[in-house]
Amino acid sequence: MGLETKVVCVTGASGFIGSWLVMRLLEHGYNVRATVRDPDNMKKVKHLLDLPNAKTQLSLWKADLKEEGSFDDPIQGCTGVFHVATPMDFESKDPENEMIKPTTEGMLSIMKSCVKANVRRLVFTSSAGTVDVQPVQKPAYDESSWSDLDFVRSTKMTGWMYFVSKTLAEQAAWKFAEENNLDFISIIPTLVVGPFLMPSFPPSLITALSPITGNKAHYSIIRQGQFVHLDDLVMSHIFLYENPAAKGRYICSSHAENITGIAKLLKKKYPEYDIPTEFEGVDEKLEKVLFSSEKLTRIGFEFKYSLEDMFVGAVETCREKGLLPLSHEKKQQKQEEVINGEKLFPLSHENHRLKPQEAINGEKRFPLSQENYQLKHQEVINGVK
Repeated sequence: MGLETKVVCVTGASGFIGSWLVMRLLEHGYNVRATVRDPDNMKKVKHLLDLPNAKTQLSLWKADLKEEGSFDDPIQGCTGVFHVATPMDFESKDPENEMIKPTTEGMLSIMKSCVKANVRRLVFTSSAGTVDVQPVQKPAYDESSWSDLDFVRSTKMTGWMYFVSKTLAEQAAWKFAEENNLDFISIIPTLVVGPFLMPSFPPSLITALSPITGNKAHYSIIRQGQFVHLDDLVMSHIFLYENPAAKGRYICSSHAENITGIAKLLKKKYPEYDIPTEFEGVDEKLEKVLFSSEKLTRIGFEFKYSLEDMFVGAVETCREKGLLPLSHEKKQQKQEEVINGEKLFPLSHENHRLKPQEAINGEKRFPLSQENYQLKHQEVINGVK
């Protein structure tokens, strides 16, 4: 690749996927224009500014999916764009106007900016929710499958507005790309798990680590789960951006496992947690549902991480950031035990739930259990409210 291809824009750059993507792009020698809603909010962007090579290769730009044309400036002069940002609000009282419409309009706004800037390629982070939300679960899925929006809208299961918004946005993007001759690639990740940079609890890990936190509302999502390591996902973005032969949709998923398998893995690695190994309606004979990444691997991409790598990386990072209770081999931490002048979380969360206002180092953290405390509409996903 020539030097002219080394300037790229990443939307939603402060989030779970976006920040790791920025890190890898910087390592690959790219100059990155990272869009965030508030570049002056150091709590939200410090982890980006602290990255190696950030001082010379990274710039922060203010942009918002809800503001038409706000991506014109950061995208002008770029030859590539990675669109990671997406609004998410599971508690919206008006999901059509607060989530679904802004997602699609934001997608098209970015694509218009790409056309103006004569961008070489736009890579979009889609979702498995665009593929498999259907009345009858299939044993396997590939890129030809789309979620049934009539079923989604009529059923209104948890997260229904997210499935609708991502599906409509991607479908609108394909239409726009064809009409405007824009080179467009969509990557469809399954549940993303692994170590991370952002300071708060990544939303996808609320689901992935639910066997540890006891968040039963999320068990159904990983009942027959599919997973990909954050680093594998990010590297697939760069791989597809750089591969001239890449075209169309690409599923990015390396492992399929049921919730019982995930629970056993976690219990073996972290016996100090009270992790259940039996789940209602799930037994050893439950078939796994596969998401095929054959199209991606066929053009040369290789997955590097195991299921254990994903979950150990996620748990250890959460511990380091104070987002999960610390482990201790010999004894349980008491609720009020103080080490080095700081209160630590108890090892067992069976008799103690973090309150929504619990704070570590002055910052609000997610509760260990989400059963009685759902994500507020101001929660940030991929760097965008």
